[in-house]
Amino acid sequence: MASAALSDSASAPVPAPEELVARAKAMIPVLKSRAARCVAERDVPAETIREFHEAGFFRILQPRRWGGYEMNPNVFFDVQKALAEGCMSTGWMFGVVGCHPYELALFHDEAQQEVWGSDTATLASSSYQPVGKVTRVEGGFRLSGRWGFSTGSVHCDWVLLGAVVPPASEGEAPDMRTFLLPRSDYAIDRDCWHVFGLQGTGSHDVIVDDVFVPEYRTHRAVDGFRCSNPGQAENDAALFTLPWAQVFVRSVSTAAFGGARAAVNAAIEIMQSRISTNTGKAAKADPFLHAAIARAHAQILEMEATLRITFDELMDIAGRGESIPMEKRALFAYNSSTVVRRLAELVDDMMQLLGGRAIYMSSPIIQPWLDLNAGRAHVANDPSNRTADVVGTMLGEAPGFTFL
Repeated sequence: MASAALSDSASAPVPAPEELVARAKAMIPVLKSRAARCVAERDVPAETIREFHEAGFFRILQPRRWGGYEMNPNVFFDVQKALAEGCMSTGWMFGVVGCHPYELALFHDEAQQEVWGSDTATLASSSYQPVGKVTRVEGGFRLSGRWGFSTGSVHCDWVLLGAVVPPASEGEAPDMRTFLLPRSDYAIDRDCWHVFGLQGTGSHDVIVDDVFVPEYRTHRAVDGFRCSNPGQAENDAALFTLPWAQVFVRSVSTAAFGGARAAVNAAIEIMQSRISTNTGKAAKADPFLHAAIARAHAQILEMEATLRITFDELMDIAGRGESIPMEKRALFAYNSSTVVRRLAELVDDMMQLLGGRAIYMSSPIIQPWLDLNAGRAHVANDPSNRTADVVGTMLGEAPGFTFL
């Protein structure tokens, strides 16, 4: 049964990148119509997940041998931006859950067989916080702990969890790993995700109580850093030689482009009809508001272009079979880390010029504004974590932060 399912999915036609992006853009109106429900229920609606499966979105970064498309990551991020324009929570969820097929492709083949052998559409959530308690045992590890921020967890049958493996011998360094667990090995606490923005991402807590995780269901951070992962033996496309961190950090910054674009559209909508009850002046004649909107529009395009070039360059280097210089890796991760904060500030500039009605929850700009400010809290969106590596690699020094 598993081999038949694999054969059918691997031979299925692959849609063109333009078609995938067009499908995502066509979904913007329906995602907008579901946004309030997504926020209220603190989870992306199940029908949205089903439509993403039908559209092929979760397969963009999945290996061809498992029915995926193995596309340039820019296709994935273009789809994410469009989805986030309809609902930033939905776009954020898609970015995180949708990039996990890439990391799963880096695991030992035995782990991939367990996840996708019977159903190549199986999804995984994650929480990479290194908070788990790990004990070495024969054949693997015992794992316990509670992890927050597992985006999209209720829609997934597996989870990827971060933890530090203690040294096997005195004097050895600890070993940061990601542990892969099936749904039967963990519980989800859905009563923790009460936040002011990105409410609909369903980033619930995951609880693990002393379960066994075999060695082959772990992924060492150092392997992702060195681009020498076990799964590359079977998934040998140039795509899977990219540093895993370069893919992941973009998955938690790219939704902000869709949110910011939605905010610009909302600002224009408000501007066209608003007349101040205090001054009697029309907002569409306000040069300061014009400047804020123009600045946001231009800088969104500027940042999008920069990050697009990043992955075109990464794929070009990978296609030549060359190693990506650490100076570029540090700079690219830094560029991604600045996006959400810059976009939040641009939207904030527009907000303060739109009058009192803009702060009502019924205002079309308020949810994107809240989402962008919530997105700033992710560790990958904090530029201060990246500056030392940027400057250090410029000076020819080894990076101190290996998530590059």
